[in-house]
Amino acid sequence: MRIAILGAGGVGGYFGALLARAGHDIVLYARGDNLNAIRAHGITIRDANGSFSVPIGATNDPAELAGASFAIVAVKSYSLTEIAPVARELALTGTTIVPLLNGVEATQDLERGGVPRAQLLGGQTNVSAFKVEPGVIHRALWKERIVVGELNGQISERVMVLVDVLRSGGIDAIATTNITVELWRKFNMLCAMAAACGMARSNVTGIRDTALGHLLIERAVAEIAAVGRAKGVPLPDAQEADIMRGIDALPGTMKPSFLLDVERGGRTELDALSGAVSRFGRDVGVPTPVHDTAAAVLAHRN
Repeated sequence: MRIAILGAGGVGGYFGALLARAGHDIVLYARGDNLNAIRAHGITIRDANGSFSVPIGATNDPAELAGASFAIVAVKSYSLTEIAPVARELALTGTTIVPLLNGVEATQDLERGGVPRAQLLGGQTNVSAFKVEPGVIHRALWKERIVVGELNGQISERVMVLVDVLRSGGIDAIATTNITVELWRKFNMLCAMAAACGMARSNVTGIRDTALGHLLIERAVAEIAAVGRAKGVPLPDAQEADIMRGIDALPGTMKPSFLLDVERGGRTELDALSGAVSRFGRDVGVPTPVHDTAAAVLAHRN
């Protein structure tokens, strides 16, 4: 199957390599040194067990993405506005668009960018993969998953086709009838840890394994869940406890991708994480002091 992947960084490059290795016609939309490296050498995936390389199509010309059944959007949230016109043109020719971004607003943002709602699926992924140099992805060895679903909650034929394609590449893929809840579940953990580790400039152990640090994370988790419920998201009653169990089980040396961006001094997804929680809280009248603080402090981290 022909699949376009918009964004050839850690997430897009990793999943693209798995699907290309399985024999699918994958075309990465990339630029600059990354594009040149992929054209010359393909994508290389490295992890603690070794590495593999796979040749894979790559282009900076949107016209060369034509004919894709699906387009996976795998850019950072702050690049979504830039990539939306490419997604729009693909959608208007029949491609189904599947965003795998952090945050909970990607489908709405793509709609605002002109992608017809009927051409959108909701998507969420848990993966730790980072571009370490052009064409080279480092992947951490932990459980990975992609969840996809129709925005109206139906299990459609195209959802099942995509799940089958992803599974053919060795990817743990799941169809859901409530992609909104899945997005908010990931958002709850990711955003809380991004705020805590980002403010502390610390890996998981440094903040989670102290009494006040653990309390900070609990409060960050509780604020996100309260905001989600106030917005009408049907989060389970046990959401906060489940999220905290997951956080308590994280490897202590792990650093959220947000913290890695902070440490590199580059752009971050703050607006899609604590910034969004703070904005949502004001909209629905729910206090969010932890995320208000994170949004204020981390906006001026340099």
